[in-house]
Amino acid sequence: MATKSAKNSHANSHGRRKWSAAVKTESTYPKAGLFNQDAETIARQLASKKVSPKGPSSGMRMLTFYINRAGKNLPARRKKVLERAKGLLHERIVAAKQHAG
Repeated sequence: MATKSAKNSHANSHGRRKWSAAVKTESTYPKAGLFNQDAETIARQLASKKVSPKGPSSGMRMLTFYINRAGKNLPARRKKVLERAKGLLHERIVAAKQHAG
């Protein structure tokens, strides 16, 4: 099994760009400032066909990516709101699957 050298380790990435900075997508984008809104608004917008034409699961991926990219820079209060939005969005995903099935 190969081991990572200290040079390549995640903890030693100071000064290098993060992998997430290079992510490019052709999908739709949520409107600017959406992730600064309340949890209900975030969940509703990310579940909408306008933002997530492939369904609310696509919105969940956007929200998870945003949270992961913010990382340690995300204040605890804001993370709590975003996690609540994830819960509300999950409820929408479950409801959509039940409605479709």
